Amino acid sequence: MNDIFLKVLRGEEAPYTPVWIMRQAGRYLREYRQVRESVDFLTLCKTPELAAKVTFQPVDILGVDAAILFSDILIPVEAMGMKLAFSEKHGPSLAEPIRTRALLERLSVPVPEDDLPFVLETVKILKSGLKVPLIGFSGAPFTLATYMIEGGGSKNFLSTKRIMYQNHGLFGGLMTKITDTVTAYLRAQIKAGADAVQLFDTWAGVLSPDDYRAYALPYVKQIIKELKDDGAPIIYFVNGCAGLLKEIKASGAGAIGIDWRIDMGDAVKKLGKKFVVQGNLDPCALLLPPEGLRPKVREILEKAGPARGHIFNLGHGILPEIPVENAKALVDIVHELSGKAAGRPE
Repeated sequence: MNDIFLKVLRGEEAPYTPVWIMRQAGRYLREYRQVRESVDFLTLCKTPELAAKVTFQPVDILGVDAAILFSDILIPVEAMGMKLAFSEKHGPSLAEPIRTRALLERLSVPVPEDDLPFVLETVKILKSGLKVPLIGFSGAPFTLATYMIEGGGSKNFLSTKRIMYQNHGLFGGLMTKITDTVTAYLRAQIKAGADAVQLFDTWAGVLSPDDYRAYALPYVKQIIKELKDDGAPIIYFVNGCAGLLKEIKASGAGAIGIDWRIDMGDAVKKLGKKFVVQGNLDPCALLLPPEGLRPKVREILEKAGPARGHIFNLGHGILPEIPVENAKALVDIVHELSGKAAGRPE
């Protein structure tokens, strides 16, 4: 197996910088669109053979150094007891948003082996055929809480912050249930064969540093502490991390995902040299031709150099409008430039 990704996560020397792409199984790939023509999104997530098929696709097509399980961060939320639906135009929606104690009490902490067996079966299928490491994942508690309180996406997270500020008992009770769910969910993925896991805090960047410390970080720290002895490295990704890196350092994660809104060199300085960093190309930079992409990749590689290790990635998920040829070029350029820098033959 190509284990360069895992070597870097462990802070070990590696012959080149590994690269994978968030949302690398997705609509920019013709092969993915062909699968989606016959099934809706939730059915795809819940059908292990199909979920594994689309997970394999970018590994084979792009030559990335890691696969990430195809699923959605709201899958365990549905298993907690909320009705989940997806719309092509409006994204996810959750019925009866959690804004009362009665609705909170109706939620359960699912047992992954019983309530989410399709996810674990997908992991097992992938492990039997992958030649690169497999990344499992979950949404982080605050991010999942926003969906559960808002009932879907939000521009200002007014309902979430109202409960966060005005009803500490309700907010804390929800975050505790989510934290227990995420811990069990990631532990089950690791047990099924995931080589590493990523915790996505997509919406934590809407919090001030003080609020992040009070309302999000303690739950992330608990999850990472609980999983410390499970044998899989943990990557923690906060979208909008620029103002929170001082706080994120205390999460316990050994690898920190960096979005594109902060200079990678500044991020490494703020984090210090004991962390592995991941990122952080602007997803829209993949609209550039290879000759325009090359200097951007080189700059990120150089600025990440002082870190304990660097995994190249986008600063968020790849967009459906990106030409697949450009995604392939990114992987090739990262491998070429980082290989040369490490003294590998051209």
